Amino acid sequence: MKDWQRQACVKWDCKYHVVMVPKYRKKTLYGRLGREIGAILREWCRQKDIELLEGKGMPDHVHMLLSVPPRYSIAMG
Repeated sequence: MKDWQRQACVKWDCKYHVVMVPKYRKKTLYGRLGREIGAILREWCRQKDIELLEGKGMPDHVHMLLSVPPRYSIAMG
């Protein structure tokens, strides 16, 4: 059985695989910059009440698995 999350009148399980890619896919997400970007994304998720289930930083992009409440559209960013 799925681990459904609940709100007042809704049971939900909305998960999205999001890939963030910088312009021209420059390989600049190493070291300190990568850690800073990770901290910014975690803080943004905390503010929006979004659960960051998984995250993986690559040299030129970032993969994230997000559990998003149904009140948000994934395009709202």
